[in-house]
Amino acid sequence: MSEYTPGYVTALATQLLDRHPDLLSAEKDLALLRGRLEIVRTFIHDPAYDDTARRALAQALNLPEPTQAVTR
Repeated sequence: MSEYTPGYVTALATQLLDRHPDLLSAEKDLALLRGRLEIVRTFIHDPAYDDTARRALAQALNLPEPTQAVTR
């Protein structure tokens, strides 16, 4: 059983849409940014690339630096 009267959530969503009509486009932009950040994160932690470049990129973007490779 819902604790809201019928249409209450719809009315709130409509009000939000009226106040922020580009909210959906902002969410799409955030999703795109998250995807690009994941690509950068993958690059930073991929040991196939130069360690100095990966560390410099991580520092420049204020992201966690790659972990030190274990040598035996």
